Amino acid sequence: MRPDMPADHTTEAERLLRTAARYPEDQEPLLLQAAAHLELAGARDRASGLYDQLLSTGPDHPGTDHPQLVKALKAANLWEFGHEPEARTIIDGVRLASPLEPAPWEIIAETLERHDEPEAAHDTFTAALNLLLTPGEEVPYATHALLIGRHRTRRLLGLEHDAWDSLADQVNPASVPLDELHDPKRLWALGSDNPEELQAEINRLRAELGSYRTALSRPFPVAVLHWPEGELGELIAAYPPLAEEYHSHEAHLARVETALRELAAAGTPNLGVVTGTVPSYEAFAASEAAPPTATALLPLYATTLAARGRALPWPPPRNAGCWCGSGAPYRQCHGAA
Repeated sequence: MRPDMPADHTTEAERLLRTAARYPEDQEPLLLQAAAHLELAGARDRASGLYDQLLSTGPDHPGTDHPQLVKALKAANLWEFGHEPEARTIIDGVRLASPLEPAPWEIIAETLERHDEPEAAHDTFTAALNLLLTPGEEVPYATHALLIGRHRTRRLLGLEHDAWDSLADQVNPASVPLDELHDPKRLWALGSDNPEELQAEINRLRAELGSYRTALSRPFPVAVLHWPEGELGELIAAYPPLAEEYHSHEAHLARVETALRELAAAGTPNLGVVTGTVPSYEAFAASEAAPPTATALLPLYATTLAARGRALPWPPPRNAGCWCGSGAPYRQCHGAA
């Protein structure tokens, strides 16, 4: 959720706030980015105000689609500027809510870790993985950071490797093994007078920094476009030539799942699903000065929705609802073999 580092975070935050005012349908991702820039600028009170705005509801405040994520970010921010009791209360609430998305868990666990509470951080990472992952099943891309974070706290606590640690080694993007990256003894190496030890530690730090840069520069998900049944019917009624692209809603859903599985089998990371609506598609077509019947617009529309923070990670975490909106768990819907 944290942005890259522009020269003036306050200016970037103000730009994002103006954009959010112009495009209220994209308010949530824009306000979250603005809050992150305000935190980096030291304006933590203003950042907290944006989190409160997202959590409030009313005629002028539609609320947030991800309340536990916003609460986790608010807790991390509050703790940083001296409101530890309130932050702890929010963290306890997030854990009790047991969100089925990895990001809130990652944020509260790293907050606890950053404030010298490795046992609590380890317990939080573990609770998240037990909720979101099933041993032997595919590991969603969004949960990789949970596995790696748990490995880090276990090394700090001196605990033996377990099955989750082995899985963390498999998803580690760095060229240096996690046991080296997370070795507590590395802190002592920085004070060594031995040039070889110092050079080895520099190489490890470069590898670790490389993985962080990769995470920061990671593009938005490779997204596949999904139309709910009502929207697809309205789309075909308004633009009959698109019936050649969408023969039926059932066939459309099957094609979405098949496309995602093929991309995953080809090694494509960070996959997602975006949900289209007819009004936003028409607005997109107008912005591209192209007719809505042009099928070449459809993947561009999906990419644009993903870039605006509208993608849901695929595959969904364990027990999470299916991306198709049926209300059934993914494992019992399109995730079934």
